[in-house]
Amino acid sequence: MLGVGAASVVAAPGLQRGLESFLGSAADKDPTGLTGLLPNGGGFRYYSVATSVPRRDATNYRLTVDGLVDRPTTYTLAALRALPQTRIVRDVQCVTGWRVPDTPFEGVQLSLLLDAAGVRPEGRAIRFTCFDGTYSESLTLAQARRDDVLVALRMQDKPLSHAHGGPARLYVAPMYFYKSAKWLFGITVTSRVRPGYWEERGYDVDAWVGRSNGRSDTPTG
Repeated sequence: MLGVGAASVVAAPGLQRGLESFLGSAADKDPTGLTGLLPNGGGFRYYSVATSVPRRDATNYRLTVDGLVDRPTTYTLAALRALPQTRIVRDVQCVTGWRVPDTPFEGVQLSLLLDAAGVRPEGRAIRFTCFDGTYSESLTLAQARRDDVLVALRMQDKPLSHAHGGPARLYVAPMYFYKSAKWLFGITVTSRVRPGYWEERGYDVDAWVGRSNGRSDTPTG
């Protein structure tokens, strides 16, 4: 029995990675979101609203900052990794109810990218687009400048996997997880908030955990 227990401990990380890989691959081809109902020991559920999502890596990933800015910029993954990195450990809370406690995210503060681009006075909001070709999100400029809003490159002290939105995703620590857009591709400064994918389908634009969407979850930040 001790031998079986020890073997289970050794095998568990590999099995968990395999399960995550399987669920991520399945969700990648499941626009219904039903994959998110499958159990997963890691606590996360995998959602994709596109029929398929292309893969990007250090050779072909680009992130563009444009719109109402003085200096539009396109970053490679290497350029993002070379910038100062911030690590945040918070609970992740989905608006559907599941929560993953004490999850580390690490990346570049969004405010740093906005300052580098030089937001014009008429800039009031940010629109985020994703290379799945479908998903979008939004924040006000004040929300985007918070210290706990990142362009995340790492999660759980590992590089972001494709299933988790890699190689770079938005991470908005104090809001429900639908605000943390996966497969981040574009950051566009706009004159007003443009509701994102789920917001056009009834979710709150301001998605503070515990203070929106009719929920009373414990705040994450």
